[in-house]
Amino acid sequence: MAVPPRQQERKLDVVDARSAALVRANFRSIVEAPHGPERLISAFYGHLFAENPGLRDLFAPTMDMQAKRLTTAIQFVIDHLEDWDRAQRFLEQLARDHRKYGVEAAHYDAAGRAMLAAFRTYHGPEYWHRGLEEGWRDVCILISASMAIGANSDKSQPYWEATVVGHRRVLDDLAIVRLQSETPIPYQAGQYVPVSIPQRPKMWRYLSPAIPTNPYGEIEFHVRKVRTGWVSPAVVSETEVGDKWLIAGPLGGLHVERDSGRDVLMIGSGTGIAPLRAQLIEMGRRGMNPRVHFFIGGRYPCDLYDVENMWQLSLSNPWLTVIPVCENESNPWWHPYPPVDPPFGMHRRLIGNLGAVVASFGAWADRQIQISGSARMIADTRRALMAVGTPDWAISADPV
Repeated sequence: MAVPPRQQERKLDVVDARSAALVRANFRSIVEAPHGPERLISAFYGHLFAENPGLRDLFAPTMDMQAKRLTTAIQFVIDHLEDWDRAQRFLEQLARDHRKYGVEAAHYDAAGRAMLAAFRTYHGPEYWHRGLEEGWRDVCILISASMAIGANSDKSQPYWEATVVGHRRVLDDLAIVRLQSETPIPYQAGQYVPVSIPQRPKMWRYLSPAIPTNPYGEIEFHVRKVRTGWVSPAVVSETEVGDKWLIAGPLGGLHVERDSGRDVLMIGSGTGIAPLRAQLIEMGRRGMNPRVHFFIGGRYPCDLYDVENMWQLSLSNPWLTVIPVCENESNPWWHPYPPVDPPFGMHRRLIGNLGAVVASFGAWADRQIQISGSARMIADTRRALMAVGTPDWAISADPV
């Protein structure tokens, strides 16, 4: 949708409190219903492709991840209707990301209509009423207008090509992939980027660079194989040096506010440490930094695959404290390698659930807090912290 300049300059009108409460309650019922998100998103794409058949060619043949992604995005928006500036920034960033598919600003009018029609279809005439119509219509207009603004605001290239220059399997199901592009990819440490690999074309997946951007165009990803996934098994098992990957523009907002006067708490598990690791490496290049406590978690000790590198970083940066946490004291019986003790001088490994261990130290209410890992880990850790008095506004985690 082409948005007139005057509309871009003003803040978009937000949904009133009554409608906001109604759509939140309604969306909660959809999310909690058996196969509710899948039915809703299937209806959305059905209406969208019926109106614009050519759009179907822009996406991969299988769209198994779309229900989860769209549901997460809608949830974030309706959770922040009273903080619309934040929701609008998220939607504009999402629209810039969709340029990698070939989606243009003019398509978002149709997407807004398709989304509203999807809610009607999901409920049917028996349960659809005027309040839902007005509430979801306003939300869909806000979403489509914000995304059109975002699509119009970025004229840079939608993606870059990078060549695999290194592939190392750290564990049977985990690989570290190093790539190099002709020009540096303009991301900030802590952000994530969409990636497409030649083995699974058009199946874009979001990965967090594990190192900051540099003048040589190098970028590194830590990827764990998801048993039911399409892309991650190919990254871990099939990637070869020389493969050409496509990397689209960055998203996400994890960052350390250097001038806030607050110290930092970072909590990461598995390959979720990547965006935290990149920020710490970047901070290590500076002279003055806030104090950082970095809790690295895993189910087994072998999941702490990068703990020694982080410990080495802490040796030369006294502002950094690294604390490893495992749910189990030893590796599983099937792990083929001998047990590895924490590097000399490091805190003794703490045993327990990551969120519970961090919360056992108190509320950390005076910290900037970042959590990175699986959606379940983020939710559990946030809940554990808030139970001991951590304010929700102090906690940052990317929504997608």
